[in-house]
Amino acid sequence: MDMSAYPLLEGIDEPAHLRELPQGQLPRLASQLREYLLNSVARSGGHLAAGLGAVELTVALHYVLNTPDDRLVWDVGHQCYPHKILTGRRNEISRIRKVDGPAGFPVRDESPYDTFGVGHSSTAISAALGMALASRNQQSARKTCAVIGDGGLTAGEAFEALNHAGDVRPDLLVVLNDNEMSISENVGALNKTFARLLSGGVYGNLREEAKHMLEHMPAPMREFAKLAEEHVKGMLVPGTFFEELGFQYFGPVDGHDVDELVNVLGRLRELDGPRILHCVTRKGKGYPRAEANPIAYHGVKAFDPAAGLKASNEPAPLNYTDVFSQWLCDMAEQEPRLWGITPAMREGSGLVEFAERFPERYLDTAIAEQHAVTLAAGLACEGEKPVLAIYSTFLQRGYDQLIHDVALQNLPVLFAIDRAGLVGADGATHQGAFDYSFMRCLPNMTVMAPADEAECRQMLSTGLAIDGPSSVRYPKGRGPGAVPAADLASLPVGKAELRREGKGIALLAFGSMVAPAQTIAEELDASVVNMRFVKPIDEDCIRAMAQRHERIITLEENVVAGGAGSAVAECLQRLGIERAMLHIGLPDAYVQHAERDEQLEMVELDTDGVRRRVLDWLGDKVASPSPTH
Repeated sequence: MDMSAYPLLEGIDEPAHLRELPQGQLPRLASQLREYLLNSVARSGGHLAAGLGAVELTVALHYVLNTPDDRLVWDVGHQCYPHKILTGRRNEISRIRKVDGPAGFPVRDESPYDTFGVGHSSTAISAALGMALASRNQQSARKTCAVIGDGGLTAGEAFEALNHAGDVRPDLLVVLNDNEMSISENVGALNKTFARLLSGGVYGNLREEAKHMLEHMPAPMREFAKLAEEHVKGMLVPGTFFEELGFQYFGPVDGHDVDELVNVLGRLRELDGPRILHCVTRKGKGYPRAEANPIAYHGVKAFDPAAGLKASNEPAPLNYTDVFSQWLCDMAEQEPRLWGITPAMREGSGLVEFAERFPERYLDTAIAEQHAVTLAAGLACEGEKPVLAIYSTFLQRGYDQLIHDVALQNLPVLFAIDRAGLVGADGATHQGAFDYSFMRCLPNMTVMAPADEAECRQMLSTGLAIDGPSSVRYPKGRGPGAVPAADLASLPVGKAELRREGKGIALLAFGSMVAPAQTIAEELDASVVNMRFVKPIDEDCIRAMAQRHERIITLEENVVAGGAGSAVAECLQRLGIERAMLHIGLPDAYVQHAERDEQLEMVELDTDGVRRRVLDWLGDKVASPSPTH
C-alpha cells in the first residue's frame, strides 16, 4: 500500500517511534491509522468494526506505556488490529489471517508485544493479574494493563479475576473499552472533569482526609457518612460496583479523545494498586457504514470502502447453519416446549429468525457459556426442550457444566455444535478439533455427525426426541448439497448407513469425511459406511465390516486421539477382532489460520490428501478378497 498518504504512520515501526512524537500530533496519527486500517482490511478481509473503535485507545496506551516492557494484554482479540499495525506488522496487515500472514488475534510467538494469546474473550484480567503478581514478586517496576471490552465483562472469568485482584491488590490497570451506545450519554464535561479529579489524586486525597476524620466520630455517624458518600458517588459515576471489589474507578472518559486518554492514562500509570479506567467508544468509529451497522462490519470479506458491503441478489447456497436455523423454527412451530439458547452468537449460530418469531423462547446469555449450559439443564429439569446452539470451540468453556450439570443428571439437552472441525481464518483458537473426543467419553451422551445437510436436519430431530443429552456437530459452511426434506423425520439411534459395498477395505467415515471417502472408495473398490453416530457406535455394523474386510480405515475431522476412530478400535477390541487399521483425522497439533480449504489440504483431509494417506498405508497391497471365517 502506498504510504505517502500516511506520513506519520509510515514512521512508526514500533511503539518507541510513537513515543517520540509530540502529543499534539497524536490526533493526526490516529486519523491516519484508522484510514490505513480500513483500507487494509477492505483488501484482505477480517475483523473491522472493533478495531476502528479502538484506534485512539491503542495509540494512547502505547504512547503512555513503555511496551513491550510494560505488559499490555488485550481481551476480545479482534480489536487488536491497530495494535498490530503500531507494533511492527504494518506492512503485513493486508495479509492478516492468510497463510504466512499475521494471525487475527494476539499470538505470543508472533511478536513480543503480544503478551498473551487471545481468541476467546474475558481472559485478559486473569492473565494480566498473573503478570502483575509476577512483577511484584520479581520487584520489577514494569506496569501491567488489561484491555477488556464490555462484552467481555459478561463472562464469569472476568468477574472472578476482578474479585481476586481486589483481594491481592497488585499494580494492575484494567481499561474497560465500552462500545455500547446505551451509555454514550455519560460522556461529557462533568464526567471528564470527575475522571481528571480522580486520576489526579484530588478525590483520593479527600477520601483519605475523610477517613481520618471519621475515625474519631461515633459509629452511627461513620455508617451514615459512608452511606452518603456511596449514594452521591453512585449518582455521579457507575463505579461503585468496581470500588466495592477493591478497584479505584476512573471515568467514564471519551475513548476517541486521544489527548484526554493520554493525560488520564499518564496519571493512572503513576498510581499503584488495582484501578479501572472506563472508556466509552463507538464500534466502527470513523467509517459511517460500520458505525450504523457494526454487526455487519464486525468481520468482513474484501470490499470497496467507497461502496461498502453489497448485498447479493442471488440467494446464498444453503449451509449447515441455515439448516439448523430452518429446523429450529419448524420444530418450534410444533413443539411449544422448545427453547433456543445462544451465548452471544445469535447471528453466527443462526438464531436470528427464531429470536424474531419466538422471542419468549429465545435466550441470549451473553458471553457466558457455563451459564448457558446449566441454564439449559434447569429448563430440562422442568420438562422443557432446550436447544443450545454453540460453536465447538466455545463449548469447551462450559465443559464442567456439560459433565456435571447435564450428562451426570442425564438431562435432555440438545447441543447444536456449529463450526466443528477446521474453521478457517480465525485460526488455532477457534478450531473445533476436539468435540468428538470430549463428548463421546461422557456417559449418557449421544454424539451425532451428519454426512450432509439433509442428514443434519434429521439428526436434530433425533436429538430432540432422545430422553437424555445429545449433540449434533456440523462444520462451517456448505456440505455436499443434499437438500433437506421438509418434514421433521428422525433417524434410528446408533445405526450406521452402508453407502457402498466393496471388498478388501472398509472406509468408516464420520460427518464431513463421508464425501471424500466415497470418492476414494470408487477408485479402490472399497466399502464406505456413513457411521452417523460416534456414540453409541454401531457395533453390529463394525462387526460386519470387519468380518468382510481385511483392513479398516476410519476418517474424521477431529483429532485422532480419543476421537471417532478410537471408538471403532475400542469396539473391535471388545469384540475380540484384530484387523489392520488406519486412523485418519486431525493431527496432534494446533492448526494455524488459513482458509478452510487450505487447512484441509495442509492436514491432508481433502480428497487428494486422504487418497495419499490411504495409498501410502497400503503400499503395494491392493484390495483383496474377503477373509474366510
